[in-house]
Amino acid sequence: MTVEPTVTATVPSFAALHHRPGEPLLLPNAWDHASAAALAARGFAAIGTTSLAVAAAAGLPDGRGATREQTLGLALTLGSEPYLLSVDAEDGFSDDPGEVAELARQLWSVGVVGINLEDGLGPVARHAAKIVAVKAAVPGLFVNARTDTYWTGDGGGGDGAAGTVGTDTLHRLDAYQQAGADGVFVPGLTDPDRIRLLVRHLDVPLNILYSPAGPTLSRLADLGVARVSLGSFLYRRALGAALDAVADIVAGRLPGGTTPSYAEVCAPDSSVSVSRPANSSG
Repeated sequence: MTVEPTVTATVPSFAALHHRPGEPLLLPNAWDHASAAALAARGFAAIGTTSLAVAAAAGLPDGRGATREQTLGLALTLGSEPYLLSVDAEDGFSDDPGEVAELARQLWSVGVVGINLEDGLGPVARHAAKIVAVKAAVPGLFVNARTDTYWTGDGGGGDGAAGTVGTDTLHRLDAYQQAGADGVFVPGLTDPDRIRLLVRHLDVPLNILYSPAGPTLSRLADLGVARVSLGSFLYRRALGAALDAVADIVAGRLPGGTTPSYAEVCAPDSSVSVSRPANSSG
C-alpha cells in the first residue's frame, strides 16, 4: 500500500532545503517537545530527533533496536508541531523491509517528513531493500541513508588512505542512492579532502555529522555538503551544562550559561511561525 499525503506542499520544501548550493541545511536534533520547540523558536524550520537521547531517556541502549515505541511516541508528540520533522529511526528496528516500510507509514501519518536509516555495516543488499520498500510505501518521505563505515568501521574498507574515500563506503552509498535514497549520511567523516571527493562522486545530497574537531559549518558549505546534522551533540551538551551548573552551585559560584525562564519553558513555541506540516487529515 502506498501512502499519499493529504497536503504535499510541505515535503518538497524539506527536500529543497538539501539543494541550496553553499547553504547547507543545519539540522539540530531534539529529544523532547521542549527542546524541539525551543529550537524552532530560534528559527530552525527543520528539526531532527536523536536516537541516543531517545534511548538514554528511557534507560535503553542506543542502536540495538530497543526503542521503536519510544521513537514512534516522540514522533507522535512532535509530528503535528509547526516545523519539519525528520526522525532518527536507527536501522528501522527490523531486518524485514516490509516492517521498516510499515514504520515509515506510521511516521508519515503523524507528520514526519524525513527518516534516517543506518546500515550498521550490515549487508548492503538488505539496507538497499529497506530503502526500496520505504520509498514504495511512502514516496514523499525523505530517506536519508546512513552508512557507518566512518562511525564504527575502519574508514571505508581498509583503503581509506589520504585522498581517497574507501571502496566499501562508495559501494554502500552507490547502492543506497540507486535504491532511491534522497540523501546519504556518513557520520564520522571529517577530512575535508575526502568530503569534497564524496560530494563530487554522489548524485544525491551528502549529510555530514558536525564535530567540534572537524570543519566548521562554513567550511562544510564550501566543500559542497548539503546537510549538517548535530546528532546527539546538543543532548550531551545539555547534560554537561546540568553537571556544570551543579558543580558551580556546590562550589558557591553563580551558574553560567543560558537559563530559560519558567514561563519560557511552559510556552516554548509562542514565537514559532514556520509552516505546519500536514501529511494526514487526522
